[in-house]
Amino acid sequence: MIMRDYPSSFQLFFILKGSVIPKIYGKIIGVAVLSIAVLLVDQLLWELPHVSIGAMGIFGVALSLFLGFRNNAAYDRWWEARKLWGNMIADIRNLGRSLTIFMPDSTKHREILSLAVAFAHLHRGFLRGVDASDAVTPWIGADLAKSLSARKNPANAALNELSQKIKDDQSLSGFGQLKIAELLLSLGASQAGCERIVTTPLPYVYSLLVRRTTYLYCGLLPFALIESTGWFAPFFSAVVAYVFFGLQAVTNELELPFRHVQNGLALDAMCRTIEISVCETLDLDPPADWAVVDHVLT
Repeated sequence: MIMRDYPSSFQLFFILKGSVIPKIYGKIIGVAVLSIAVLLVDQLLWELPHVSIGAMGIFGVALSLFLGFRNNAAYDRWWEARKLWGNMIADIRNLGRSLTIFMPDSTKHREILSLAVAFAHLHRGFLRGVDASDAVTPWIGADLAKSLSARKNPANAALNELSQKIKDDQSLSGFGQLKIAELLLSLGASQAGCERIVTTPLPYVYSLLVRRTTYLYCGLLPFALIESTGWFAPFFSAVVAYVFFGLQAVTNELELPFRHVQNGLALDAMCRTIEISVCETLDLDPPADWAVVDHVLT
């Protein structure tokens, strides 16, 4: 996730960190070169067919609607994912408060909350396809970390382990167990919501339609601009390519919000927030906030 102040009007045109230009500059240059070639052939060799600028305008409006729909759908997934992780953070904080209220033996709080931290890290590892054992081991020990990581769904195994400990604790009243069980169910629901997002991308047919239409539009655009804009055609073609291919690139990042990309969700930072909350609940020295490196929070 990009974390920086809004740039000045001058800096706006030179910032690359967080921009989609590094990913699409080849396509922009390709469209500009195509426009130059079309213009040179039309002006110096023989006259090429000219496409109506009005027809291209209607074509562009249709393409904009497709891109807008896909971009909105991708952003909805990104925002839902952020809300699910926000709910997880709140549930783990509330778990600590509930233990303080309903479980008089404070020595057991650390074991239970450490499992909650392990759940968050293992869930992060599952969503990103990385091994989170190194982050889990300091909280629950190497043996349990290895056992949980060997499961098909390590985060779900951590929740099951946590549930068993709540069930076996005789000091909890029935009402206390009920309230804590509700928090564990909420954690499970948030976990399932994230898994639904990561395993169900936007329908492939939308992506295929938008990509084909974008290439077709940018390929035909020079034939519509050579008459109305002349030698400015390469510039205008490049700007249009930047807008359309840029929206595609942004949508691709937002569509799967858990990937380790610049505009993905800061799962490492949110896990660190959970660690800090748990440490403060247990009266331990909390770790430092997750650092922003080169304007990127991971």
